[in-house]
Amino acid sequence: MQDLPHFYAVKAEVEGANHVNLSSNGIPDLESAGPAEFGGPGDVWSPETLLVAAVADCFVLSFRAIARKAKLDWTTLAVEATGKLDKLDGFTQFVEFTIKAELTIPDEQQIDKAGVIMEKGEKYCLISNSMKAVPHLEKTVLVADR
Repeated sequence: MQDLPHFYAVKAEVEGANHVNLSSNGIPDLESAGPAEFGGPGDVWSPETLLVAAVADCFVLSFRAIARKAKLDWTTLAVEATGKLDKLDGFTQFVEFTIKAELTIPDEQQIDKAGVIMEKGEKYCLISNSMKAVPHLEKTVLVADR
């Protein structure tokens, strides 16, 4: 791992009512739009589904790193993540994430160890641990040429 801090930059660009194009150096672009629940088309990733995907992906990657260090043999891990969006203190926000993880291991004597490692994967996921990070807005408003 590289020394901290790390910085991750993403560009979001859109024209009018088109899908938002998300890009970052060295990886394929993604299209996003509002989810159907907010009147969006529901045909591409939304910020909401991307956030839930980040929770699921982070769990998998955290589990894998911890399992490797603990020398746990495993064959498959299937994860379903659900984010619950609700109103809390007058703000619409995610109030809960549920991770359903199904792990297959080759040795039944490792069941307890596997369960502990799965719990650590959830506990040490940096995405889940960052959910209350403070956002900062740096804004610029431009006037289009006529």
